[in-house]
Amino acid sequence: MNALTIIWITLPLFIGFSIYLLPSICRYLALGVAIISLGYGLTISSLSLSLNLKLLDNFGVLLLIDNLSGFFILTNALVTLGVIIYCWHSDKTSFFYTQLIILHGSVNAAFICADFISLYVALEVISIAAFLLIAYPRSDRSIWVALRYLFVSNTAMLFYLVGAVLVYKAHHSFSFAGLQGSPYEAISLIFLGLLAKGGIFVTGLWLPLTHSESESPVSAMLSGVVVKAAIYPLVRCTLMVPEVDPIVRIFGVGTALLGVSYAIFEQDTKRTLAFSTVSQLGFILAAPEVGGFYALTHGLVKSSLFLMAGVLPSRNLQELKDQPIRTSIWIPLVLASFSISGFPLLSGFGAKILTMKNLLPWQVIVMNIAALGTATTFAKFIFLPHTKTGGSKARFDFWPAIGLLLGGLVIANGIYYKAYTFANIVKPLITIVLGWLVYVLIVQRIVIKLPTIAEKFEHLIGVMSLMLVFLFWLLLGSQISMS
Repeated sequence: MNALTIIWITLPLFIGFSIYLLPSICRYLALGVAIISLGYGLTISSLSLSLNLKLLDNFGVLLLIDNLSGFFILTNALVTLGVIIYCWHSDKTSFFYTQLIILHGSVNAAFICADFISLYVALEVISIAAFLLIAYPRSDRSIWVALRYLFVSNTAMLFYLVGAVLVYKAHHSFSFAGLQGSPYEAISLIFLGLLAKGGIFVTGLWLPLTHSESESPVSAMLSGVVVKAAIYPLVRCTLMVPEVDPIVRIFGVGTALLGVSYAIFEQDTKRTLAFSTVSQLGFILAAPEVGGFYALTHGLVKSSLFLMAGVLPSRNLQELKDQPIRTSIWIPLVLASFSISGFPLLSGFGAKILTMKNLLPWQVIVMNIAALGTATTFAKFIFLPHTKTGGSKARFDFWPAIGLLLGGLVIANGIYYKAYTFANIVKPLITIVLGWLVYVLIVQRIVIKLPTIAEKFEHLIGVMSLMLVFLFWLLLGSQISMS
C-alpha cells in the first residue's frame, strides 16, 4: 500500500506537466487522475487503513493517511471529477487542465501531511495553481483578484513559516505533534497562517471576492476543496494536540456566526455562497473530531451550488425574483439547498446532527443560531420562482457533473445512518421551517447593503497583525500548559 500511495501522490504532478505535451487528450488525462484519486480515497475509507510514511525521520517529516484523510481525499476527487465533467465540452485549454490537476495533486498532498514543512510546500503549490486558475480569463479584473489572493496567501504563509521554524527550534522536529511544548508565539504564528489561508473568521474575508469573481468551475474548486487544505491541518493538529482544541473551537464558532450574518443579507448569488462557505468552515472546526464528514458534505454541496450559479440568468437575487429559472435547474438547486440546511435523506442532515452532538455545552446556542441562519440564507434559493419552459438552458455537461455531486450527497447520507431517530429528524425540520419564516417575514422584505470595507486588501493585511495579538492573548488567557 505504501508503494501505491507514493504513485498516487506523484501521479497528478507527472500527468499535470505531461498534459502540455499531449494537449489533444488533456481532458482524458485529467479525468483519469481524478478517477484514480476517487478509487484511492474509497479504498482508504472502506478499509479504515492507517498508514505512516516517514520521509525524513530525523526532522519529523511525516505523511499520515487514515480515515480523516480519506474523507478529505474523497472530497477532492469528487469535486475535481465534477469540475472536469462540467468543463468537458467548453473551450478550456490544456493550460487550464494542467493547473487543475496540479492543484488537485497538491491539495491531496496537503491532506496527508503530518508535519509543517511538507504542508508549507503543498500550500505554496496550491497558491500558485489557484492563482493561475483565477487569472485564467486574463481580464484586468480576474488578474487583480488573482494577485490579491496570491498576496494575501503569501503573507499568511510567511507568518506560518516563522512559526514552523520556532517549532523546529523547540523540538528539532517539524511534526504537528511538536505544537505541544512549543512557545505561544510559534502556535500563534502557525494558526494565523492557517486561519487566513483557510478563510476563517475576519482573516478570511478575502474569500468572498475571490470566490465570487472567479469562473464557476474555479469557484467550485476553491470553495469545495482549496480552502480545506488549510482546514485539514487545523483539525489534525487538534486531534494530535488536544490542548489547542479550545482555540480551534472558538474560531469555529466565531466564523460560523460571522459568515452566516453576511450571507443572510447578501443579494449577489455567488457572494452569498462564498460567505456561506466561511460559515460552513466554522462548523468543521466547531467539532474537529467529526470534521471530516462535514468537510465531505460541504465540498459536494458548495461545488454543486457554484456550478449551478453559473447557469442562472442573473447573479442578483432581486432580479431572479422577476426572472423565473427553469424548473429543471431549480430542482437540483433546491436539493443542494436542502442538504446544506440539514434536511433528512441528504448527507447534510447526518453531518449536522453528528456535529451538533459533538459540540461542547458553551457552543450549542451559537451553533444552533448559525444553523438557523443557514436555513434562512438558502431559503433565498428555494423560494425563487421557476417555470417549466422559460429561463435559460444549461448545456449538456452540466447534468452529469451535478448528478455526480448530488448523487454523492445521497450516497454519503448512509455514513451516519444512526442519525435517523424521531428526535433527530424533528429538530432540523423545525430549524429549517423557522429559517424559512425568518426569510419570508423579515429578510425578503428588507434590502441591506453590507459594507465591504473589511474586504479591502490593505485592511486584510492589517487584520492579520491584530489576529496575531488576539491569538497570543487567547493562548495566554486559556493558560494552556504546553510543556
